[in-house]
Amino acid sequence: MKTSFFKSVQARACAIALIALALGSVLGGRVDPPALAQTPVYDLVITNARIVDGGGNPWFRADVAIKDGRIVRIGRVSSGAAAKTIDAKDQILAPGFIDVHTHVESIYSLPTADNFVRMGVTSLVTGNCGSSATDVGQFLGRVNEKPLAVNLATLIGHGSVRRQVMGAEDRAPTADELKQMEAIVEQGMKDGAVGLSTGLIYVPGTYAKTDEIVALARVAGRHGGVYATHMRSEGDKIADAIRESIAIGEQAGLPVEISHFKISNKKLWGQTPMTLGLVREARARGLSVTVDQYAYTASSTSLSARLPSWLHAGGFEEAKKRLADKATRERVISDTKDALKRSGFKDYSFAVVASYGPDKSFNGKSIAEITKQVRNKSDVTSQIEQMLAMYEAGGASMIYHGMNEDDVKRIMQEPFTMIASDAGVRQVDDSVPHPRGYGNNARVLGQYVRTLKLIPLEDAIRKMTSLPAQTFGFRDRGLIREGFAADIVIFDEKTITDQATFDKPHQYPLGISYVLVNGAVVMANNQITEARPGAALRGAGSMETVRSTASGR
Repeated sequence: MKTSFFKSVQARACAIALIALALGSVLGGRVDPPALAQTPVYDLVITNARIVDGGGNPWFRADVAIKDGRIVRIGRVSSGAAAKTIDAKDQILAPGFIDVHTHVESIYSLPTADNFVRMGVTSLVTGNCGSSATDVGQFLGRVNEKPLAVNLATLIGHGSVRRQVMGAEDRAPTADELKQMEAIVEQGMKDGAVGLSTGLIYVPGTYAKTDEIVALARVAGRHGGVYATHMRSEGDKIADAIRESIAIGEQAGLPVEISHFKISNKKLWGQTPMTLGLVREARARGLSVTVDQYAYTASSTSLSARLPSWLHAGGFEEAKKRLADKATRERVISDTKDALKRSGFKDYSFAVVASYGPDKSFNGKSIAEITKQVRNKSDVTSQIEQMLAMYEAGGASMIYHGMNEDDVKRIMQEPFTMIASDAGVRQVDDSVPHPRGYGNNARVLGQYVRTLKLIPLEDAIRKMTSLPAQTFGFRDRGLIREGFAADIVIFDEKTITDQATFDKPHQYPLGISYVLVNGAVVMANNQITEARPGAALRGAGSMETVRSTASGR
């Protein structure tokens, strides 16, 4: 008797559920099955959120339900429908941030990528500035052997390809060498690279002429890639460098992405209306051109970048031999002094050591300060001699305070500007790196959105999410949409703040409470979890992407 009664109740519950679902279908609505008869439908539901969807739209209130790593419902979700619930407590829920300009080739040794996760970053694009793994398949494939907390994509770097074929030779490639480089780029794109990158102030990229880059960019373009460039100049020849970048895109037939867009020449501060105008003109002609930017007035690169490129031909040992010759050394000093004069700076007080292995006491000090300390001199020639001594001892990582805040603001307001850190994976040590690797995204949201009101919150998030996804072809990321990957960041827009400074850079931001990657929580209540759900993000032309698209996945 009892058995038949319970069977009757269960049958009625099932019937009610079917009727409710049918009515929802007929009326064009969506009705959850009654809680009485269901086990958890979703893996996770985020409630009480204000959603900024990444598309630039105004925020709205909704719950977000996640199943198998994807967003499956946005709207009202009944209680008890999920195995786990996160109460967003009226905070902002946005797509996970996509950092399109990073240098994280070493990420497999620091797979938690704490400094990025704590900034709300869920996907990284590495291989920038012409430097990358040349075996892209092997590099991305390591995600399966060494799981990461974040998603990873890579460009294939022109400099690394050229070095593999030609070493550090200062000459044009032969026809056979160019074919070899084209073949490496071709294979890299098939293995999943999202485009070709160049670093045209670095050896050996600086030795390449435009036609060489066009040839390789054309290969990347055939596979749906983008051309991402650290231009030939960000100083006195910046206009020519922008024109060259645009010409490469037009001749090779692919989108152009100009890296860390800036003006680093003091004489040209305030000229961003001209540099941005060149980008707008190209876009008006129909070429897709975007730029990325970090929210600081200092750049960071090697000490060697301040020395003439001809010095480095043939590699480091050849450069040391040249410096051992008195006449050649004097020529290096003269050329370096001329470059400083063109930059508008009187000496190297703007050049600060981030990391110098032979003497860590130099970290955090300017070249001018170090020269005074070591040589008890302050003239420019002595400062250059100190730089050469440090270069000969193995070089240094540097921070260059060479930009103007008004230019930073003007670039940030452009609709085609993305936010990117130009940073690597960090760990707390005795170096004094650029604070952008710890605070970039939070700085934009706290300083430029909340305090300065330079750009709206919705647009700032678009610059960190859907615009990067659109530019690099991540078709199921960058938006809070049903069916999209559940890469999500939850933060308090009233308290989000960067804490990292140039003096004390190893400090994480405040105000970010949760970060999810592919539906898994990688940071909860400001604590990094043990989850490693990151995936390799392959370009549109990769064989794996083509197979997935063909199968409907």
